Amino acid sequence: MTTTTPSRPRLLDQVRQALRVRHYSARTEKAYIRWIRRFVLFHGTRHPADLGGAEVTAFLSWLAEERKVSPSTQTQALCALLFLYRHVLRLDLPWMTEVARAPARTRLPIVLSRDEVRAVIRRLEGVERLIVMLLYGSGLRLLEALRLRVKDVDFDQHQLTVRGGKGDKDRVTVLPESVRAELRRHLSEVRVIHEKDLGRGAGWVALPNALARKYPDAGREWVWQWVFPSTRLMREVQDGRPGRHHYHETVIQRAVTAAARLSGIGKRATCHSFRHSFATHLLEDGYDIRTVQELLGHCDVSTTMIYTHVLNRGAFGVRSPADRV
Repeated sequence: MTTTTPSRPRLLDQVRQALRVRHYSARTEKAYIRWIRRFVLFHGTRHPADLGGAEVTAFLSWLAEERKVSPSTQTQALCALLFLYRHVLRLDLPWMTEVARAPARTRLPIVLSRDEVRAVIRRLEGVERLIVMLLYGSGLRLLEALRLRVKDVDFDQHQLTVRGGKGDKDRVTVLPESVRAELRRHLSEVRVIHEKDLGRGAGWVALPNALARKYPDAGREWVWQWVFPSTRLMREVQDGRPGRHHYHETVIQRAVTAAARLSGIGKRATCHSFRHSFATHLLEDGYDIRTVQELLGHCDVSTTMIYTHVLNRGAFGVRSPADRV
């Protein structure tokens, strides 16, 4: 009787397993896999176990010197490789003092004036307009808005609860009075769609972590449904069950790009520009920076401080002497 030993998982499968055990986000997993694959291809498909600090240094230096990547991009690549060697290959890299780091650069966020925000939003309609109103009115990141569930909207308390935001943190932010009525109508329409999906044996949504095993039928409950579900039914949402994902971010990104171009505002407005504008306009209105920090979900107030440099008061709030002539 012969026994066969199970084959060892492929390298990238080992990386995925190590990332999921440590509860890294799906987007981080995708980014790390991409950087590790590029690192392997850069060195002629040699196995990373046969490479070391010198090869890592060469790759990161190439990114900075030849590809001219930003400091944050190079740092992400470095983190991916450190994760690979420390947690997957179990190898210690020497201190990489010779790595050519991309020079750090300070970039101010693109902030729209209130008139520019109004001009862009006027050229949006339907669900796209409602989502952008929440980006500006609540300071949400795009994926935070798209991943809102029905239970996260509290009309009585005038607040939204962001679950698993950046850094896997929860927070509470304001629900704008100007969108409450429109959001109620939208949820009424979504509920009608959900009832129809239930009637055809669908209506499932993906649940976080192991909730699907703990509460087997929760995936069809109204409170767990996406506030902004996709327009098409998917055959496999979770465990092969039919249902809907949330709106895809590219739909909103394209709509904002087109609206900004049609408005003629002369700025490269993106979805994230509305979050920047939310923070800046709150500071202009005299709100405390700590309050803005909590609404944005920043760990450190120094991150929020950048918006004090883009207030509509000129550089550092100084009035130019030319204005007195």
